[in-house]
Amino acid sequence: MKLYIETLGCAMNMRDSEHMIAELNSKEGYDLTDEPQEADLILINTCSVREKPERKLFSEIGQFAKIKKPGAKIGICGCTASHMGEEIIKKAPSVNFVLGARNISKISEVIHKNKAVEVGIDYDDSTYVFDTSRNTGVKALLNISIGCDKKCAYCIVPHTRGREISIPSDMIVSEAKKLAQSGVKELMLLGQNVNNYGARFSVQHKIINFAGLLREISNIDGIERIRFTSPHPLHMDDEFLEEFARNPKVCKSIHMPLQSGSSNILKKMRRGYTKEWYINRVQKLQSLLPNVGIGTDIIVGFPGESDEDFEHTMDVLRKVEFDTLYSFVYSPRPHTESYLWGDEEKVPQEIASARLAKLQSTHREILSTKAKKEIGKRHQVLIENIKETEGSFSEGRSDNGKVIKIPDEVFKIGDIVSVEVIHSEGGSLIGKHIR
Repeated sequence: MKLYIETLGCAMNMRDSEHMIAELNSKEGYDLTDEPQEADLILINTCSVREKPERKLFSEIGQFAKIKKPGAKIGICGCTASHMGEEIIKKAPSVNFVLGARNISKISEVIHKNKAVEVGIDYDDSTYVFDTSRNTGVKALLNISIGCDKKCAYCIVPHTRGREISIPSDMIVSEAKKLAQSGVKELMLLGQNVNNYGARFSVQHKIINFAGLLREISNIDGIERIRFTSPHPLHMDDEFLEEFARNPKVCKSIHMPLQSGSSNILKKMRRGYTKEWYINRVQKLQSLLPNVGIGTDIIVGFPGESDEDFEHTMDVLRKVEFDTLYSFVYSPRPHTESYLWGDEEKVPQEIASARLAKLQSTHREILSTKAKKEIGKRHQVLIENIKETEGSFSEGRSDNGKVIKIPDEVFKIGDIVSVEVIHSEGGSLIGKHIR
């Protein structure tokens, strides 16, 4: 039996796909294929955050329905599945089942139930032990919580993934140990608000917060690096920042979603913090770790955003000098508070697009300047990519998140090597191995 899976969206979706692949392999005997034409089961793991996700989904369903072999099944999973439910089957009769983001532990059941729709966001699989993939590599994703309790005005995630529940710490540590034994060196911990870990469990559990969980995982032999996404600025208390700074296994790069630099817009977004709080947390972090790598998300053109509001965002951009930036023009999503506002205080598309262009252009200038300052600095780099033919090189990521290419050197995937930056090309870094 052959399985083809297409994964759209975030790291949470990638991990959900890994879980479904492992479950279907161990319980149903499915092996992966890269060719949808030869698959007995085609899964589309969907995302609701991207622009016009429904349109993309039905286009994909149509294409797969044309090329699938007779008798092959099509299943729609993930966040779009959660909020559309049986409407998907009504619009696309070729779909055999729909499985929501909060229900993926049921995958080996629904494949045997034609036209099944399992999308309840109150379903709790936080204590479900998923089967483990046999091909982990040196980096792995690991869930520490499911769902989200925040009520951000623009975000559909609480509607698709339900209330926030932390996964028991003993389950997390047990899985991390298995991953380490299989050769994993770097873990990426996943949750909608990872640093709110421990706020709610669905079973009796000891009191533990995210800083405590980081300490427990860092005690595991074989795990050399720990990353996580995404923390919420609201929960960045001093204990968390100090643990992040002093724990040697926690990588010194962090994603801090800003969304807007205007306290006025942050309030409308229901983010729960102000511009001043955000900058205070960055300054605290940079006082502990001057070379910390900081990434962020920014939405421009949110309803009611004035020129002054946007300039507050530009002010934060210049003050923090983010190492990575994911930036978008606001686009309304069904089932969100801001969607119900309609055209109230809508920012014209041409103004929003101009603001985005200015934001991204300024960020490119910041990256180019920062890259030049890296010349002569040394980093420990985890090798993630190699090329052994003509023009050979190795490439990896430093502890503080910088991607560094090492020409004419071929290491093993998973090696951690000392590298000195010798050149920058735009925002890219070139290094040499220090023996």
